[in-house]
Amino acid sequence: MSNLNRLQQLHQDFKEKGLKLDLTRGKPSAAQVDLSLGLLSLPGPNDYVAEGGIDIRNYGGLLGLTEARRLFSGIMGAPIEQVLVSDNSSLALMHDAVAFSLLKGTGDSAEPWIKQGEISFLCPTPGYDRHFTICQELGVRMIPVGLTEDGPDMDEVERLVANDPSIKGMWCMPKYSNPTGTVYSDAVIDRLAAMKTAAPDFRLMWDNAYCVHHLTEDRIEIANIIDCCAAHGHPNRPFVFASTSKVTMPGAGLAMFASSKENVAWLVARMTPRTIGPDKVNHLRHVRFLRDEEGIHSLMVRHRNLIAPKFQSVLDIFEEKLAGVPGVSWTTPKGGYFITLQVPAGCAKRVINLAKEAGVALTPAGATHPYGHDPEDRTIRIAPTFPELPEVILAVEGVTICVLLAAAELQTSH
Repeated sequence: MSNLNRLQQLHQDFKEKGLKLDLTRGKPSAAQVDLSLGLLSLPGPNDYVAEGGIDIRNYGGLLGLTEARRLFSGIMGAPIEQVLVSDNSSLALMHDAVAFSLLKGTGDSAEPWIKQGEISFLCPTPGYDRHFTICQELGVRMIPVGLTEDGPDMDEVERLVANDPSIKGMWCMPKYSNPTGTVYSDAVIDRLAAMKTAAPDFRLMWDNAYCVHHLTEDRIEIANIIDCCAAHGHPNRPFVFASTSKVTMPGAGLAMFASSKENVAWLVARMTPRTIGPDKVNHLRHVRFLRDEEGIHSLMVRHRNLIAPKFQSVLDIFEEKLAGVPGVSWTTPKGGYFITLQVPAGCAKRVINLAKEAGVALTPAGATHPYGHDPEDRTIRIAPTFPELPEVILAVEGVTICVLLAAAELQTSH
């Protein structure tokens, strides 16, 4: 039996198991969400007055509760007066920041972005599909830039922003990036803060979604983008975002924004016609549950204990089944929620289709690239957090069969 026939038979055998496995989205498992069940009994029927005598049951407070802003000040890398705490979605804050800039302009804009012609954002690639969706939804042109082990290709970034005033922003996931696990080096962060831009109102969309999401005992720290930008004379450049979506409960978490005092005032002014204030009951609930920054880190250790074995199982299976296969490689993240699998050029769509036939759902090919187009058709995002460990193992074993079969088909066709 030829190698191709053998792999076809392995794939057929896997299909006949009738499985239904899902590695598509980076969601916390039920066991992870259970870690925060204590939130559901907080703050309690007699605990509704916050600092300053604020009645959390009523309107107001666009910046969020003072104690909530204090709680997240450390992980946001900014003093309390430069931190805003909102409702459960940092994605909503990112969407609104872009939409507000288009409609009203930033604090540094001569006029709204939509009056300045075509607007573009740089997109380090592979990247986060929902960043790209915001751009497509709002009509912002996306320009892919390379992503190295240390962050974006800064020679390329600096050349582009220096010469093109239409480039108003850049998506950045600086720590344990989705989907590669990339951690921006201090040198890259400093260059992002210092670089000359043709657009005076250029913004770094600094999505620090995984700032406390470590997979090892090593709490990797990165340079503070707010401090770096201020030191280089660009205090308004960074828009920093984070949330508790994968810390407490995704459906009932908190989102945070941090930046210069001017940018925080700008965002509050834009939000004023839109809302009379966030869910302050949820703010106080989180303060009572997490208590302080060390409380956040302590909870994240418990998350790590649940998901690190899943990541290790994926890496072990890849090493056992795929090591040495030409054109195949994968990332070994130290945090975050994803592993990136690179397959031979021209094979990603085929691997994903084969996996679907075998009952394993994967993120669509191209989702990691702007406009859903991976020019090399190589990148596959693996999300192992949500299924139970035995399901992760079974699904990834199936994926490796699909990778080997697609590679063998490609070799035979040549």
